[in-house]
Amino acid sequence: MPAAPEGPAEAPADGIHHYLSMSAEPVHGQARPPGGTVSDKDAGTATLRANRAIAGWLAMVLIVAATVLPTHFVVQSAGPALNTIGEVEGTKLLAIDGKKTYPVTGALDMTTIYSPGGGQQRLPFFNVLWGWINPDQDVIPEEIVVPRGITSTEKSEANTLSMDDSQQLSTAAALTELDIDYSSHLGVAGFATELNAGVLKTGDRLESINGKKITDLEMLKKQLAAAGEAPSKLEILREDKKQSVSVSTDAGPEGQRQLGILLSGSFDFPLEVKFGLENVGGPSAGMMFALAIVDLLTEGSMTGGEHFAGTGTITADGAVGPIGGIAQKLVGAKDEGAKYFLAPADNCPDVVGRIPAGLEVLKVSTLAEARSVVEGIGAGADPASFPGCS
Repeated sequence: MPAAPEGPAEAPADGIHHYLSMSAEPVHGQARPPGGTVSDKDAGTATLRANRAIAGWLAMVLIVAATVLPTHFVVQSAGPALNTIGEVEGTKLLAIDGKKTYPVTGALDMTTIYSPGGGQQRLPFFNVLWGWINPDQDVIPEEIVVPRGITSTEKSEANTLSMDDSQQLSTAAALTELDIDYSSHLGVAGFATELNAGVLKTGDRLESINGKKITDLEMLKKQLAAAGEAPSKLEILREDKKQSVSVSTDAGPEGQRQLGILLSGSFDFPLEVKFGLENVGGPSAGMMFALAIVDLLTEGSMTGGEHFAGTGTITADGAVGPIGGIAQKLVGAKDEGAKYFLAPADNCPDVVGRIPAGLEVLKVSTLAEARSVVEGIGAGADPASFPGCS
């Protein structure tokens, strides 16, 4: 706020602007002198003082309001980058039992962000204002992070489940990349409608449909389409006991036959991967976990001692998907000393103009591409020979 003038202008000498009144009431908060008049100078000074006092109180009210009043925004900033082939406070982020592993060097950092605000943890205005000013932070509407009707606790629990699923998918993707056999299953995670709620239960594992082994979701969809409106016979595994049930279907929005259930994937791996990460949620570490598993199970150092970081979701067949907050993850990676960053191809438009100096961002769409980049640069290849985000 600009400083208020030091004092009023002098009243004219002719006294034309003097106030004359017989009232005994104060003028601008000052008692009238014995002569019954107050000069313009005295009245102006009193007015200015009063205005200053009012302005001061208003400023204090605005400051307090900006400090305590909640907003409906989330501020994203860089979180720590953690080496998936290293340790955090003496605990390995990855440990593999049941198969031989090999020594590793360098770093394959997974990156994180802080996202305070939203739900029951709304930020005061000053925090949001700083997020708008700081070029390394982003301010986004809370609905993008915490959908309406979802509490902060529920969102945190969902993020934890997403991380658990991501860890399983990263193991599957790594074994797929290394041609190591494993089996997968579809299970009942919940119900979208009441259609088969009395027949199936949460936790049931789907083994076969109409006499054919269920191999994946696409196979299940094809069998349901072939059966049409007729009921289908499902072989399920419930509490380690096989059962046969008859299930009905109804038509989905595009005419497809559906069971009205929510499905989850589960796997039987020939090895055990232990993840030592805590207090981090979401699916975005999938690709980096998968790379770390490949590195541990492959003889020789994949990184050649170089420092890589990255982010991206992963599927069991190795497809890398986009994530949020990538601009902040670039900052976190650079702060931890990474030279190279593996970014999902679909996130490349989000990093243009926001890449920290000294960090090279390389574009990948699959785990195989990410592995090729890391092994190539680790062996001395020119980073410019790989596709980048620019």
